Amino acid sequence: MKILGIESSCDETGVAIYDSRDGLLAQALHTQVDLHALYGGVVPELASRDHIRLLPALIRQTLSEAALAAADLDAIAYTAGPGLAGALLVGASVAEAMALAAGIPALPVHHLEGHLLSPLLSDDPPVFPFAALLVSGGHTQLMRVAGVGEYELLGETQDDAVGEAFDKTAKILGLGYPGGPQLAALAVRGQSGRFRLPRPMLHSGNLDFSFSGLKTAVFNIVSSPDWQTEWAADLAADFQRAAIEVLTSKALAALEQTGLRALVVAGGVGANTALRAALDAALRRLGARAYYPAPALCTDNGVMIAFAGAQRLMRGETPQGGAAIRVRPRWPLAELASPAASRA
Repeated sequence: MKILGIESSCDETGVAIYDSRDGLLAQALHTQVDLHALYGGVVPELASRDHIRLLPALIRQTLSEAALAAADLDAIAYTAGPGLAGALLVGASVAEAMALAAGIPALPVHHLEGHLLSPLLSDDPPVFPFAALLVSGGHTQLMRVAGVGEYELLGETQDDAVGEAFDKTAKILGLGYPGGPQLAALAVRGQSGRFRLPRPMLHSGNLDFSFSGLKTAVFNIVSSPDWQTEWAADLAADFQRAAIEVLTSKALAALEQTGLRALVVAGGVGANTALRAALDAALRRLGARAYYPAPALCTDNGVMIAFAGAQRLMRGETPQGGAAIRVRPRWPLAELASPAASRA
């Protein structure tokens, strides 16, 4: 079964072809970092226009590299949400039109499900059931995953996602876009311990998160008349340490609550090396293990969408016909636990 995957939820245009027998056949990815850097963040209209400009060429490139024609595909999977409405509509329109022309089904895929299942592409994948920590620019969630489409929400952020907190803190410190990776790089040069930052909801007694107060604490320090710019690396290190401490503590609590010993970590922040080191050390003490996607699959990409679509088709899901354009900019992942909801 050969599935073409299209990802266009935000500022990456990703296309890939996954074969259920032979694995990944080809992929192409374009990032819009340079396009949005001038504005310090993603401009939705510009993101949508760039997807329109690049998606047809990336599809042709991917088909060519896989030595396939559209008629050789069995289905097309595309990100239907969550994400930017205009960007999602670009990918959905192209996928549905292509599928209609080729006489094959088109399958709407949940963006976070793509991230969640991406570690299954590794040479040593986790086995169901497992706990999952989803950490991206817009989402911070803990899930219990019993299988494809079987997700139980354990906890989530009540305000900023951790990726947002990284990006906003980077902006406070005067770093460029994208801020998260630049802040992480700056933290490596700093020495933590200079600043006392809060660990929001660390002892809340549940598995929810909050990162807005941590970001605000950084803002108050930088806004102080005593602030010195040479302290920026130390502040970045203290911010990162506080965020990682909260993520690690909550992830361990999720494993203890569920009795599971496998933790999947997915999403853009999952590429943070300091977070990986902290989780690996803490899980070893617990007799548990963390599973990560390859670094290239932590950011948005077409591979995870093609793979997620293939998994759903192989478990017998039948996409609705009619070339209807179905996108959901806000789409709770927990809804996929219901077979009816997953086919909506």
